[in-house]
Amino acid sequence: MTTPSHACSVCGFIHNCICDHQPNLESQVEFALLYHENELDKLTNTGRLLLNGLPKAKSYLWQRKVQPEALINKIHQEDIEAWLLFPSDAPTLSSEYLTSRDPSKKQLFILLDATWQEAKKMVNKSPWLKALPCLELSPSEISRYHLRRNQSQGNLCTCEAGIEVLEMVKEPENAQALFKYYDQFLTVFQAERSGHSYNSNALGAPKK
Repeated sequence: MTTPSHACSVCGFIHNCICDHQPNLESQVEFALLYHENELDKLTNTGRLLLNGLPKAKSYLWQRKVQPEALINKIHQEDIEAWLLFPSDAPTLSSEYLTSRDPSKKQLFILLDATWQEAKKMVNKSPWLKALPCLELSPSEISRYHLRRNQSQGNLCTCEAGIEVLEMVKEPENAQALFKYYDQFLTVFQAERSGHSYNSNALGAPKK
């Protein structure tokens, strides 16, 4: 919830709180968002949508000199199979995932919440990340995320990547619910950044 001058503590918006659209999803898989410190306070960040919609998703902070021990310990648990969503020379493609995974283990997907340039540095400076098997998504649609300058064409934002993973693991209802939440975020974002409430009628939408 928001007050006229304070951002919502959950979605971060002041004028266009989207919490009424937030799902509360149960998934058979787990997500770990590894944040670059530059991402934490960005209004354009979509990782928070994934964390809000999937209560079991966890966030961790990446720092060059301080390893996220809690995440590393989780990766090394015997009942966990961890995947890093990141390109590599020999990735497992999303189309191959179901036949490549170990069905006896819990599936953990690690998403790097950072710009493409920051994500590459995170992997290059973290041997424990480099050691993980990489998963490469093959999205059926191009990214709808256009909120930042100098974006790498074809790359998905964090929330879109989470939606693709849910589709990949055969959870279409969860994927659709998260997509609707993300869609509302995109719908009101420009109005929020401009400092006013979103008005659908201003865009030619039919009046109710």
